[in-house]
Amino acid sequence: MTARLLLQALATMLVVGLLALLGLRLASASGSRALAGEVAAGKAPAAPPFTLRRLDGDGTVSLASLRGRVVVLNFWASWCGPCKHEAPLLEAAARRYRRDGVVVVGIDSQDFAGDARAFARRYRLDYPNLHDGPGEVSARYGVQGFPETWFVDRSGRLVADHVVGPLTAARLAADVALAEHE
Repeated sequence: MTARLLLQALATMLVVGLLALLGLRLASASGSRALAGEVAAGKAPAAPPFTLRRLDGDGTVSLASLRGRVVVLNFWASWCGPCKHEAPLLEAAARRYRRDGVVVVGIDSQDFAGDARAFARRYRLDYPNLHDGPGEVSARYGVQGFPETWFVDRSGRLVADHVVGPLTAARLAADVALAEHE
């Protein structure tokens, strides 16, 4: 009988723990939706900070280290079909805008680092790509699916509505221009 009570107590603690995690995730998601709402309303909230490891193994990159540059922040995953179509556009944009102080940063999320590295090699991605394995950073940005893109101005504030789904060249150019002039 004692073993049965112990198992019930463990099961109860597990359920309580899972409910707590769910509550934290929901609170984070609602806060992130508020972030998107602020940007949509014309406000420019501070971009949530992060420091993540580079996929190429060459250290870390923090958002703070990019202050003074416009940042195109693209969330992706190697298993995402639209991300495969978007990758060449982002690489071309990284090369085109580099001299203007614009940096494209890819954040691979909810993915295996090895698969993400193979993706970056396959599409010859030369811009910084970072690994957010469990998706902690993507959750702070309210990412609901892949790809999603945010635009950060030179002072570290989110500008322009974020793009849910693949970018087009026209949308990318318009939102980079908006971020440059903020």
